[in-house]
Amino acid sequence: MKLKGLIIGVFFIMILASCTDLTAVESQPSELEKEEYKQEENNSDDHSKVHESNLQKSKEDDEEEPNEEAVSLSGPQYKINASNWTIEPMNHSNSKVVLLTIDDAPDKNALEMARILKKLSAPAIFFVNGHFIDTPEEAEVLKAIHELGFAIGNHTYSHPNLKTLSEAEQYNEIVSLNDQIEAIIGERPKFFRAPFGSISNYSRKVAKDENMILMNWTYGYDWEKEYQSKEALADIMINSPFLVNGANLLMHDREWTKEALEDIVKGLRNKGFTPVDPAQIGQEKE
Repeated sequence: MKLKGLIIGVFFIMILASCTDLTAVESQPSELEKEEYKQEENNSDDHSKVHESNLQKSKEDDEEEPNEEAVSLSGPQYKINASNWTIEPMNHSNSKVVLLTIDDAPDKNALEMARILKKLSAPAIFFVNGHFIDTPEEAEVLKAIHELGFAIGNHTYSHPNLKTLSEAEQYNEIVSLNDQIEAIIGERPKFFRAPFGSISNYSRKVAKDENMILMNWTYGYDWEKEYQSKEALADIMINSPFLVNGANLLMHDREWTKEALEDIVKGLRNKGFTPVDPAQIGQEKE
């Protein structure tokens, strides 16, 4: 019995050892598996590096200053300098500009002048008198000028010297015209220019109450006899000693001015001046 038990025990030990060796063999990776594990480990490292790189780049992007984008111009870009009536930039706008204005409109030439300016892409303000828009036909002319894209200004109803009128008369000259213009084009004038440049204290107040920008002019010549020809007027408007950055140019609804208008605009541009868009003119907040 002892011998039999010994034999069984030896046999059992041999089986156990065999199983242990088999388990050990099975638990060792093959050469192929070793290579696959190595490749997977390398790939894992590469992914980690890429991810780490992306995180770093993202962090750097967050820390970088944002790119400056072109700022769209909005709101007024120019204002009127009341000391000399020039147009001044309020921001970083071009300072080499001129303002084109046509007074006593719309008489006989204003609509054609507007068409010339439109062809030249030259903005302007047409300062209107009420006695030129009394009839339906005259009202249609004003409407056509406005529809061409031009600003309409208030030049009083009957073109008086405001300093010779009572306050009630001044009020009527200015406000009744605003009402009349609004009825025709659907909006009230943004600009006011007193006839003869004669601005009373009361007319200043009325203009302010009506939210109009007050202006006069820098220079003009077309009412002087020596400049009532196309050539003479164009020459002086382009070569005036008063031509400065922001010059406020006064012209009128006159035949000789109409004839000189294209040469004036082209001559100013040849000198580097750009006609400013009245829509960009505003008032600084008080």
